[in-house]
Parts: sequence; C-alpha cells; structure tokens
Amino acid sequence: MDTQTEITEEQQLLGHPKGLFYLFFAELWERFSFYGMRALLTLYMVNVIFEKLVERDYAAAAVYSSYGSLVYASTVVGGRISDTILGMRRSILLGGILMALGHFVLAIEHNVTFYLALALIVVGNGFFKPNISTFVGSLYKDGDPRKDSGFVIFYMGINIGAFVSPLLCGWLGREYGWHYGFGLAGIGMLTGLLFFWSGIKKNVFGNRGMAPSEGVLNKKLIGLPQRSMVPILAFLAAPIIAVLLSSYQPLGSEASFLGDQNIVNIIFKAIGVFILGYLGYIMYKATLDERKKLFMAVLITLFMTIFWGFHELSGSVITLFADRNVNLQWIDAAQSNAINPVFIILLSIPISLLFTWLAKHNRNPRTPYKFGLGLAFAGISFYILALSGGSADENGMVPFSYLLLMYFLLSVGELFMSPVGLSKITDLSPKRIVAFMMGVWFLSSAFAFQVVGFIGKQLAIESDDPNVRGMDTLGVYTGGFELIAQYALGAGIIVLVAAPLMKRLMGNVH
Repeated sequence: MDTQTEITEEQQLLGHPKGLFYLFFAELWERFSFYGMRALLTLYMVNVIFEKLVERDYAAAAVYSSYGSLVYASTVVGGRISDTILGMRRSILLGGILMALGHFVLAIEHNVTFYLALALIVVGNGFFKPNISTFVGSLYKDGDPRKDSGFVIFYMGINIGAFVSPLLCGWLGREYGWHYGFGLAGIGMLTGLLFFWSGIKKNVFGNRGMAPSEGVLNKKLIGLPQRSMVPILAFLAAPIIAVLLSSYQPLGSEASFLGDQNIVNIIFKAIGVFILGYLGYIMYKATLDERKKLFMAVLITLFMTIFWGFHELSGSVITLFADRNVNLQWIDAAQSNAINPVFIILLSIPISLLFTWLAKHNRNPRTPYKFGLGLAFAGISFYILALSGGSADENGMVPFSYLLLMYFLLSVGELFMSPVGLSKITDLSPKRIVAFMMGVWFLSSAFAFQVVGFIGKQLAIESDDPNVRGMDTLGVYTGGFELIAQYALGAGIIVLVAAPLMKRLMGNVH
C-alpha cells in the first residue's frame, strides 16, 4: 500500500484516518512541551542564569533571539535529512527524543547544561516539526475533500497544547521551582512520543512515513550505516550549537560578546545576504510574469517576518512587562503566554466563517489587504500597551485588561495573515523553485527572532536590583511599545496603499 492508497474502513475514526488522531495527540503534547518551556525561559534567564548581571535583560534577549532563530532554521536541515535519508517516522522519533532530553537537562541549574539543553531542543525541533505536519498530509489522497478539515483538527491540537502548557508549567514553576516546570515540559514531550509510537505499533499509518529505501538507510557514512550515523551526528551537533548560543556569555559581573553581535546574528546576516542575492539571480532568469509573482512572494515573506518579529515578543519583552508592570489577577507572567493561543482557538472558526461569507458575496479581501489589516491590528495592539501607562497605579502597575485586549487584537491580526501566507507562497512561486521558496518562508520565522532580539535589547532594563519593576520600568516599556506600534501601523498602511499594485503583481492568484 503506497501513500496514496485509500485507508480501509476499520482505520477510520469520525470520518478521518485514524492516524490523524495519533498525530493530533503527539503534536498536542509536543507543543505542550515547547510552549511550556518558552513561557518560563525569559523569566528563568533574567532571574537565575543572568541574575548577577546588571544587563541581565540584554543577555536574555540575545540568547532568546538566537535560540528562536536556530529553532526555526533547523527545520530546513531536518526536513531535508528526512526527505533523503531517514523518512518521517524515524525523524519524528529522533527529534522527540532529543527535545525530551533537552527539557530534562534544562531542569539542571547550571550555565553549561542550560545552553546544552537549548541546543538539544533546537536539533530535536529540526527533525520533529517539519515532519509531523507533512505526515498529516500524507494520510489523505490527492484531492481528498477531508484534508482541509483534517488540518483544522490537527492545528487545534497545536493551540490546545500551547494554551494549557503555560498555565501548568507556569504554576509549577511559581509554586515549586523553575525545574519542576521544565520537567513537566519534558514529560509532555515523552507523552507525545508515546502516542506516536503507539500509532506505529497499531499500524494506523500503513507504510506512510518510511525511509526512501532500506538501501539509503544502510548506506555507509564514515564507516557506519546512515540509520546510525545521522542520530550520532545529531547528538554531536548539540555541543556546537550550545557554543553558538553562549557566544554572549556572562563572566562574573561582566558579559563577553562580539561587539553588539553574537555569532548567530552574524550567521543570519550572511544567510540573508545569500538568499537575497540568489533570489535576485532567479528573478533575472525568470519570465516577466514569474518575476512579478516571485517579487510578490518575497514581499509577503518580508511582511510576515515583520509581523512575527512583533508577535514573538510575547515570549520575551511582553512577558517581562507582564511580570513587572501588569496587575495580574488570576495568573502569573509565565501563564500570560496562554492568552494568545486561547484567542486563536476562540476566533479561528468565526474569522474563517467571516471570510467564507465574504467570498460568497464576492467581497473577500485579497491577500495584500489581509496582510495590511493584519499588520494594522498588530500596531493597534501595541498602542493599547503604550496607552496602559496612563492607567498605572502609584506602584506603576497597569490593569490586566490592557494585556488581554492587546492579545485579542494581535490574535486577530495573526488569523488575517498566517493561514493565507503559506498557500500563497506555493501559488506565486515558479514550480521549479517551490521547495526553495518554502524554505525561505520557514526561515522568515527564524529571521523574525532577530527582530525580537533587537527590540529586546533596546527595551532591556539595566539595574543592579534583580526585582526592579513598577515606575522604574514602566516608561521604558510603554515608550518602546509606542514605537513598535508606529512601525507596525506604518507597515500596514504601506501594504494597504500598495495593495492595488500588489494585486496586479499577483496576476491570477487570488
């Protein structure tokens, strides 16, 4: 039975391939581990790893942005290894083991193990993340009308995991210690692996996700078969990545770094120059129609990078703002990371129905307008945080409602942009370079973390008081949020004004 063979009746569940639900729970628990750890990460760095530094915020921003960039960049390498050597099953299992190990190592309070733990998660994510989504698609025949709803079910698992984990890991971290929260994240990853492994043992996947061939797996690489050599090299890559992450390394009360850049910043600048140069070469060789559409694909990727650069501040600057300046009534700062995913869960269906209704009445805005509105919503959301300072009490604490409204608007912006962007990249890219453009699209999230790092450094609070908060930090954050709002709104207005021209560049792509 090949990947396009119809699944037999006994392998169905609620009208979908039974394997979908095993992948649903595997991804739910993997996202539980990933977002549970992320909710604690910046707070842990500021309060533990860099506690003795005056510039602890700056150091945390540098490491957080490098980690985020490498997490998303690793998917390009892991996806390629899966396609050519391991196959999806082995890649998911290897990635899950590496990530679980990383979460458990993170539970050890030591600087060396801290960077090694992040590196293991980076490598593991590279094998896990690009393959499990592809695995879902492989469960359906080409043209199967159930495929879209299957992905809706699957992505609901992502957001459930992202919603629940900050609440539980944050509570454990607050009540019992950071490492209990990180440990729970590791248990979540192991739970996801168990779901996936049980699906394999029950043969709900048929022969989907297998390696390209046994010959490829057994081909010798440095004296060992590739099935053994790839995992060994993956583990050996972790210490190298740990060194990259620690290129901003605290030494006593000082910090050693490469000027204002760490090694990861420099690497990503070089990658960006190479990608732009190669895209320029492709455009030079392309036809006029291809050139127009490819230029539009690059613009979409650029605007998505800007949006994610502001959105991903939720795990760094916004978490610190919530900790230091928000009157959190029912949750703590780590748990505030659950607000965005719960809004995504609540708003996904209504906004999808809205676009469907508009399409029926021939009023569904085309992609440029949706992107412009998405950036505008992001800008307004940060203006809400900037305005919150006017409602601060005598201790510099602002009402929780401002943070809640900010995440609501940011989530609306996300739903206007993220779901349509990926499909438009495939539609706009010449068929011969679709895979390359998909890689560029995924790398946009990696470059977004460079934006996160830059903003995080600009809004870093320098103080010898580890408990600095209130009026000492309020002005820095609200002033910074106002600037972010201006940039996001400016980008949104530019897109909306240029939308008619961008529509012409898109041609027959809606």
